[in-house]
Amino acid sequence: MARAIELAIENVRSGGGPFAALIVKNGRILSTGVNQVTSSNDATAHAEIVAIRAACAALHSFQLDGCDIYTTCEPCPMCFGAIYWARPARVFFGATAQDAADAGFDDAFIHQQLGVNPEERKIPFVEVLREEALACFREWKAYPDRIKY
Repeated sequence: MARAIELAIENVRSGGGPFAALIVKNGRILSTGVNQVTSSNDATAHAEIVAIRAACAALHSFQLDGCDIYTTCEPCPMCFGAIYWARPARVFFGATAQDAADAGFDDAFIHQQLGVNPEERKIPFVEVLREEALACFREWKAYPDRIKY
């Protein structure tokens, strides 16, 4: 965790966000990530996502079996979802979501939006061509060589 904190502070001093993460397997750091949202103009370039992508590439796997994630802050909803998809063994975090909110990174509204009907969300989600879109899932179910995840 100390290394993640150092990376986050270095990132702030370089003009980036105050977040960093690293992924460890068998006591060895596989990857690190710092918040690159503003430096890369990528809203998904949160520290955890950057670290997960790099670790998965290093492992040649989309899963982080037996890995631990160390992140300087409790993950936001996007990173939380990515972590669950990657399935690490554990997640260690430093600061809380409330600490992040106090520093201007409040994601409580996203948590709240998950419980709102799609069409009533702040950014409306509009269902279109559902029946046609179900063809994607029929194709997936019928594909014999699919890789389950």
